[in-house]
Amino acid sequence: MEKGDTFELNLPCNEEAWRIFRIIRDFVEGFDALPTFLPAVTVFGSARVKEGDEVYDLARRVGRELAKEGFSVFTGGGPGVMEAANRGALEVGGRSVGLNIELPHEQKPNPYTTLTLNFHYFFVRKVMLVRYATAFVLLPGGLGTLDEFFETILLIQTNKIHTFPVILMGSKYWEGLIQWVAREVLERGYIGREDMDIFQVEDCPEMVVKRIISWYDQHQRGFVF
Repeated sequence: MEKGDTFELNLPCNEEAWRIFRIIRDFVEGFDALPTFLPAVTVFGSARVKEGDEVYDLARRVGRELAKEGFSVFTGGGPGVMEAANRGALEVGGRSVGLNIELPHEQKPNPYTTLTLNFHYFFVRKVMLVRYATAFVLLPGGLGTLDEFFETILLIQTNKIHTFPVILMGSKYWEGLIQWVAREVLERGYIGREDMDIFQVEDCPEMVVKRIISWYDQHQRGFVF
């Protein structure tokens, strides 16, 4: 900054510290409500797909199959893949949870939830989508979905969360990214070969649920969230 320049905050400095109470409120609401919905699986994916799109249909099938097996379905609460997964769970009488936040392309919560929580802070919402999940299913999506994928596998790689199943659905969509990671990131030694085993790729909703059930059956006894 040059002499004489000023730096403006959105809030006066004396109000900035009060943000902590809004952050705490978001955390308390999540911590209070979500433990009653275990076991749960978080589904990530694009907010922009519409009903009739094959990705929407796939997410709806995944939500349905997960709910049939007794898992709550957690999503970001918006449209697209989130709506579809919540819808599939609700259609079979399952527990369908939306963790909503106001964003340019997902301003309203979808109507297919048994519980909707509204978060002010993006990072708190992300904590809640990870904190109470026993598995993660990622369908095709944009920057948000890619962020959620890499952040989740990083948390597993660094032992910040348990080694839960991370399943990418839609092999054609993910193929190029996986090849790039193997060719550029792995071969340069930036990650280990074991890191490539953190996630799996599936196209069939039934196989996704089978993988999750297999993991859960092996780990549920004595497992502490």
